[in-house]
Amino acid sequence: VQLQASGGGLAQAGGSLRLSCAASGRTSSRFVMAWFRQAPGKEREFVSAIALNGGSTSYADSVKGRFTISRVNAKNTAYLQMSSLRPEDTAVYYCAASETVIRSSWESQTAYAYWGQGTQVTVSS
Repeated sequence: VQLQASGGGLAQAGGSLRLSCAASGRTSSRFVMAWFRQAPGKEREFVSAIALNGGSTSYADSVKGRFTISRVNAKNTAYLQMSSLRPEDTAVYYCAASETVIRSSWESQTAYAYWGQGTQVTVSS
């Protein structure tokens, strides 16, 4: 499966952006979808993940209450709605997918076999 992330850009602190991750090659409904991010000079970190049917989600503590992950399987697309953005949210955001990851491993990068190319999000203060 190929993943294409889009929707990044420049936002002011307190603003919003919505990222999209379009899957092609195989139906995304078979995959857990996730978002990770990597800030300059830092390790890539987990942001959020969503179950196959969208019935279960998980968030990093740093984004809980501000970001919302969702998916539309009919469109093979997952989304990350980001609100109340902060300068520390500045990073390259990557979407990822896995057919085999179990719930307890959603935050582990190594559990995901498929990755998008990343989209830059910059938040100015």
